[in-house]
Amino acid sequence: YALGGLAGGESQDEMFKVLDDIKSDLPSEKPHYLMGVGTPSDILGAVKRGIDMFDCVIPTRNARNGQLFTTTGIKRIRNAKYAADSSPIDEKCNCYTCQNYTISYIRHLDRCNEVLAARLMTIHNVYFYQNLMSQLRDAIINSSLDDLIKQLENNYSEVKND
Repeated sequence: YALGGLAGGESQDEMFKVLDDIKSDLPSEKPHYLMGVGTPSDILGAVKRGIDMFDCVIPTRNARNGQLFTTTGIKRIRNAKYAADSSPIDEKCNCYTCQNYTISYIRHLDRCNEVLAARLMTIHNVYFYQNLMSQLRDAIINSSLDDLIKQLENNYSEVKND
């Protein structure tokens, strides 16, 4: 069952209220697909409400615009504080980008309008999302979804963005 129209300006609270209200009307044995929704906090809340699948441009579009998703929140690579930072985008990430490049080098590439920056940031964000979804699947299988969501929610609030 595809659900759409919840990413067109509604607040997250309004989206979650609709998902709460419609949940009992959807057959539980069928997959539930939420179209065009995809911030990490949106995904956490939607999975909690029975959504199984998502599609969204956020991981790739935000990467091209210098916004990177990490295990500690969102990093904006264009911020000056990353100019001399020799750490990876995310210390806990095993993606190709984090294993081979520093955040300062990627920031330098981005400032020079080098397409490699967008490519490396996209690799990172897509890897991050794949890992997030893998964690959610494992938590569902292990009946620990609520615990995982509580653990992750604080990392993706607006306050944690830099």
